[in-house]
Amino acid sequence: MRSKTFRESYREDIKVFQTLWVKLWLTTFVAFLLSVPLWADPYVIYMINLAGVSVIAAMGLNILTGFTGQISLGHSAFVALGAYTSAILATRLGLPFWLCIPAGGGVAAFFGILLGFPCLRLKGLYLAMATMSFGVVIEYTVTHWESMTMGVRGISMPKASLLGISLGDDARFFYVILAFVLLLTLAAKNLVRTRVGRAFVAIRDRDIAAEVIGVNLTQYKVISFAISSFYGGVAGGLYSYYMGYLHPENFTILLSIEYIAMIIIGGMGSILGAIFGGIFLTVIPDVIKAFAELLGQHLPFLQGRYDEEWNIATFGALIMLFLIVEPTGLNGIWGRIKTCFKNWPFTY
Repeated sequence: MRSKTFRESYREDIKVFQTLWVKLWLTTFVAFLLSVPLWADPYVIYMINLAGVSVIAAMGLNILTGFTGQISLGHSAFVALGAYTSAILATRLGLPFWLCIPAGGGVAAFFGILLGFPCLRLKGLYLAMATMSFGVVIEYTVTHWESMTMGVRGISMPKASLLGISLGDDARFFYVILAFVLLLTLAAKNLVRTRVGRAFVAIRDRDIAAEVIGVNLTQYKVISFAISSFYGGVAGGLYSYYMGYLHPENFTILLSIEYIAMIIIGGMGSILGAIFGGIFLTVIPDVIKAFAELLGQHLPFLQGRYDEEWNIATFGALIMLFLIVEPTGLNGIWGRIKTCFKNWPFTY
């Protein structure tokens, strides 16, 4: 008797939706997400929107680092490029929202290609330092090129609108961010199933062996940089419209470290891991703040001591914890939970 999960071809094995139950659960989950603005608290919607932007950016970094094995400490630079491109096009040229977002992604992808070519022969710490230097250059540029970026004065964004409908409030912008998250997640999921995605994984696992079997390292590394940068640029464009104000301090190297933490904690080389990591690292600062306030109530010398350094220390501790205890991240934990339910009541 044939098993219900029996597969007869490779095409069936790499299908996005393996079974009818998967389709049913995903449809139910998307329907639940669509209903969130109808009942959720405004602050909850705000946090979900920020998490959606983080998920898009983390997904882009995961394509470059998790799937292709190219370490990047300058991902915040591409987010900044997308954000400032969208802001400049909207405020100076008056272009509509639906053009500024992809334009921001396109400009970020262009700079990703420019960075990808000189970094082709770099690996490990050398590549990390090169990408970090690029991030510092972009941060310096947006701070001091005042005639274009307004420098430390920042840029105030106009309210986004689509088809004459204002997207000024959190609930309406929620659907815009959700649409981008779903679309880009589906694109990333399909990308890793293609020849390009398999080439990325081959480069990550052993680049010399990949080149021997015919993988063009130059071509695919540059493609990986471009795609990753595009995702970062789109995330930056959405962030600029949603927050309504841009400042260079929003795009420091600490933001790049946050993105690295997202893909490590969520699970490198996994689309679902980027989603888990983006949501987790967006929510955790509020958890840290609540914990610090709770400690302050019982330990007077800690009262009022909470600041940004708590978040930085916690991110570092979480990265070390997951690297040592759970290298596969939250996605690995989720995989074991699914296996446990699938095999119940048996233990194997």
